[in-house]
Amino acid sequence: MARKDYTPEQAIGMLREAEVRLSQGEKIGKICRGLGISEQSYYRWRRLYGGLKVDQARRLKDLERENQRLKKAVSELTLDKQILKEALEGKY
Repeated sequence: MARKDYTPEQAIGMLREAEVRLSQGEKIGKICRGLGISEQSYYRWRRLYGGLKVDQARRLKDLERENQRLKKAVSELTLDKQILKEALEGKY
């Protein structure tokens, strides 16, 4: 079976639809089959995006991207600092 990549917005939409159908008494398995996703995907999405709205999910993704960029910058600066420190001590 081919893997489909859903955007956070699509996942949140499916979670909301699943919540409505759950409140009507449908079972999780039937809902997931109707949405075309696995139960594992449903529970993973519920853990990640459970109470989020679409705009909050976009903001979360932007913050994660920014955090990754900053971590990379810090690691590069730390490496530069270590190289300069070794050069001052004369350890070539």
